[in-house]
Amino acid sequence: MQSSGHRLRDVEQHQPLLNGGEEEVASGRVWFIQDSCGIVCAVMTWSLVMYAQFVVNFVMLLPSKSFWYSLINGVAFNFMAVLALMSHLRTMLSDPGAVPKGNATKEYMDSLQLKPGEVIYKCPKCSSIKPERAHHCSICKRCIRKMDHHCPWVNNCVGENNQRFFVLFTMYIASISLHALCLSGFHFVTCVKVQWNECSDFSPPVAVMLLIFLCLEALLFLTFTAVMFGTQIHSICNDETEIERLKNEKPTWERRVRWEGMKAVFGGPPSPLWFNPFAGLRLRRLLMVRGRKGGAEFSV
Repeated sequence: MQSSGHRLRDVEQHQPLLNGGEEEVASGRVWFIQDSCGIVCAVMTWSLVMYAQFVVNFVMLLPSKSFWYSLINGVAFNFMAVLALMSHLRTMLSDPGAVPKGNATKEYMDSLQLKPGEVIYKCPKCSSIKPERAHHCSICKRCIRKMDHHCPWVNNCVGENNQRFFVLFTMYIASISLHALCLSGFHFVTCVKVQWNECSDFSPPVAVMLLIFLCLEALLFLTFTAVMFGTQIHSICNDETEIERLKNEKPTWERRVRWEGMKAVFGGPPSPLWFNPFAGLRLRRLLMVRGRKGGAEFSV
């Protein structure tokens, strides 16, 4: 029996095994994991970002006497917050690279016309033929191609098809967290020099409590997302997922390192589209599918 290191043979020469996830996306299905913990974490993420927007806009910027200070910082912060939330939404609602369930049937195996000595692997949990570098997620209940990890904060696995959006999510959250910390520090210094009543439309105790909570939230989010962003970029540049690193799996595939890995994940040569979570959004097709079927189909 061959070791898992020889799994290289299982799929590379058989396109049907690789195209299953793309077919599901093309069919217009809305990918959504019905996990209570993940849903709570996702709602908390959106709530905390919106709380940060509330404090930045209504406690610090709008009461400011400097029009240009409020305008520049308000546009920058809210623009990045929208990009962060959109990146979160794309990560959560994108098929991460799920292998079709139950495709390990005898008829399908016969149709592959495997050569003598050729080995494929079947997942005993979801009865699917397991491509190289795929791992089974117990929460998604699917095998995920190039699965990096399952993140409850986005209520989804981070895999081959949505890693780009997860990287953008961590980058934009880290950016607005740092921005919020800088604005809070400047606001504290400014308000100490003058009367607090002139600094905010809220009473001093309320304004201080809101700012302290914002600083704690921003510091926590900045630390977490900056670390995650760094580990994701490192994984992409080394063409090694977090699961493969933890399991110390030796590569049986041709590694695409550094820029080649970045281009593979973000799609094409360096471009401003790399930083745009709206790129590739097919809302019109989704609405057409919903109109035909009477509603979106959820994948669990």
